[in-house]
Amino acid sequence: MINRVVLVGRLTRDPELRNSGSIAVFTVAVDNLGKEKSTSFIPCVVLNATRAETVGKYAKKGLLVGIEGRLNQRSFTRQDGSKGSVLEVICDSVQFLERREGNTTNEEMDIPPFDDMNQTSEEDSKNLDSIEITDDDLPF
Repeated sequence: MINRVVLVGRLTRDPELRNSGSIAVFTVAVDNLGKEKSTSFIPCVVLNATRAETVGKYAKKGLLVGIEGRLNQRSFTRQDGSKGSVLEVICDSVQFLERREGNTTNEEMDIPPFDDMNQTSEEDSKNLDSIEITDDDLPF
């Protein structure tokens, strides 16, 4: 079974660090496509301590982010005894898709430039060049 989520949206508030900074919790506002414009507010959790610290340090309200992760549903009991449930994204990756306002650059924040994040290495390119496929192998 597949459980993958990819979102692009803006942070609705500054991330909250929990458990001594090893978990980051935040909400992403994502526009919905349709006749009427609407927005979904998706709760997100970063469980990796290093990523959580980075998100807590550099991500701020309004920042455009790309999220990759998986959906998780958990149940809980409120203080009044009623039961509740939440559907959230457990983030494997959080990408900052724009620079923070001010004079801070990505280099000063120790974040790789945007162009370098999606570049293929020369070794990957060589592997693609070495694939030999005959017309008989193609399904169309």
